Amino acid sequence: MAKIRVVVHPPSPTGGRRVRVDGEILGLAHGLVDVAEFLRRAGLEIGPDDVARVAWIDWRGGGPDVWSR
Repeated sequence: MAKIRVVVHPPSPTGGRRVRVDGEILGLAHGLVDVAEFLRRAGLEIGPDDVARVAWIDWRGGGPDVWSR
């Protein structure tokens, strides 16, 4: 099985963070619940509490507790 690449980009100037899976933009998340929902839609079952803890999500420009600049 190929490794899935999940990237949560830095907060945008207007708030929220872009979420990508394997290069495809899934949407603009405004919290961990949004990230978990985008990943669920992409076929990755993960709860909002686990999103902040897994090592396979690349948090850029701040960790899972950073949602604005």
